[in-house]
Amino acid sequence: MKPISIISLYLFISVSFINLEINAQDEHNKKIVGYILGGNVEEKFDEISPQKLTHINYAFANIKEGKIVAGNPKDKKRLEKINLLKKDNPDLKILISVGGWSWSGGFSKAVATPAAREKFANSGISFLQKHKIDGIDLDWEYPGQPGAGNPHTPEDKQNFTSILKLFRKKLDSLGQIDQEKYLLTIATAANQQYLDHVELEKIHPYLDFINIMSYDYQGGWNDLTSHHTNLYVSNTDPEQYKQSTQIAVKEHLNAGAPSEKLIVGVAFYGRGWHDTKKENNGLHQPAMGNAFSINYREIKDSLQSGNYKYHWDKQANAPYLWREDTGTFITYDDPESIKKKAKFIKQNNLGGAMFWQYHGDDGQLLEALYTELKKQ
Repeated sequence: MKPISIISLYLFISVSFINLEINAQDEHNKKIVGYILGGNVEEKFDEISPQKLTHINYAFANIKEGKIVAGNPKDKKRLEKINLLKKDNPDLKILISVGGWSWSGGFSKAVATPAAREKFANSGISFLQKHKIDGIDLDWEYPGQPGAGNPHTPEDKQNFTSILKLFRKKLDSLGQIDQEKYLLTIATAANQQYLDHVELEKIHPYLDFINIMSYDYQGGWNDLTSHHTNLYVSNTDPEQYKQSTQIAVKEHLNAGAPSEKLIVGVAFYGRGWHDTKKENNGLHQPAMGNAFSINYREIKDSLQSGNYKYHWDKQANAPYLWREDTGTFITYDDPESIKKKAKFIKQNNLGGAMFWQYHGDDGQLLEALYTELKKQ
């Protein structure tokens, strides 16, 4: 063995310190992924703050005849406009989100056979090239499950793995030609049932990150009110309502996903019920029907009206509003709950945060998220 020279040793130590510094910086370089709806690009484009985002998921592309296609004829111009945001943030990445709750009906057939998967993946690559974007986000709601009444099969589980593997191969091949890094991500449901229908331990190597939809735990489909995007569970939660972001993250980790690829979803909207039983300020009370969703902008207006009383569930780390005269209960995220989630993300070495959707907020929630995640 040759002796190590003083110069070699110096270089080794110097590089080691540089790597340590880079790793320390990476710990604080958390992703902030915002979904932006197509129509809002025209109506509220000037409200977008690209400096506070790392990624934009443009929602949504549709699936027709086994191909990824524009969800709206105006999408070409809308994506051109979204790309202009890179002037203010050159590091910003733009992805097309495919499917979502309303347009996931074509996934199962589109990935059912090798030939179908080839056609589907090629259409995605063509879409990416045509619109000069940085990646593809598959929002299949859900493999092996009906979602909004969609076709599905038991084979979706393995076929989902196969299509992600194929997409990764094609994106990497294109990236070598273009000298670019193209992204592949998915949105996952925040429950074990979803994880039972996918092969997370097999698919995560193909993915740059995983957006957990850690919201909509409860809503008008339930017969009791509860938090819809709480960080932790409360002791008062009925057993069937014990869902939380902490649990969703733990389930994803147990299913094989690395922590740094997990992106926690936060909600820029709330869910509510009218005519709720008037006990416990409406929390965990019977509420049959008469439910609604509401953007954070409107929640702030409701609170400022003086008709609602603000409450904070210390165990759940979640706010809620209660209006006595109408029996109205509203569950949502506010700056305080978002700060708690940002701290949770950093404490658990998670990849960052995602939110649905950008223009539900008036800027206050994004500011809280950005400020807390960027703190050293």
